[in-house]
Amino acid sequence: MSVKKNNQSGIEIFPYEEKWEKTFLSIKDVLKNNLGDLIICVEHVGSTSVKGLGAKPILDIDVVIEDYSVLPTVINRLEKIGYYHQENWSFEGREAFGRKDQLVPWDGKNTHWMEQHLYVCNKDSTELARHLLFRNYLRNNPEAVSEYEQLKNLLAKTASDRATYTEGKTKFVTMILEKAIR
Repeated sequence: MSVKKNNQSGIEIFPYEEKWEKTFLSIKDVLKNNLGDLIICVEHVGSTSVKGLGAKPILDIDVVIEDYSVLPTVINRLEKIGYYHQENWSFEGREAFGRKDQLVPWDGKNTHWMEQHLYVCNKDSTELARHLLFRNYLRNNPEAVSEYEQLKNLLAKTASDRATYTEGKTKFVTMILEKAIR
């Protein structure tokens, strides 16, 4: 499959690459080493977490915490490895983090990491539940993966901007979540 790009929106869908999972696992190790017992787990979510699904090469990572009592310490430790809290992109149950540079998370090896979106979610977060339901449904339903990839490629060609691209996926995502809940 070739890369699909829309010059207006700049959206590119790349064929699935095994390195996405390998990169996630390396980042997960850095996060776990720095956050330790403050977290329950680190989850790879989004399209790059589904084998065989074409995607924008951006890792979506959910760091799961027990509750918000540990959030200030988590924020502090994430800052020490190059992340910064994006309060304006955060909402109840999901805190967003940006990266200071391509070396984040700083691992002492000057690793240049691929682009990523990092979120800290409490274990009872609705957003975390949605991410996991959607990912797990796709992982277990190859037909849905194929359908979703076709939709993403179509939107990459036709969407005028990222907002239109995201909006175009909403109906499909909602349908999958409804099936996953049943």
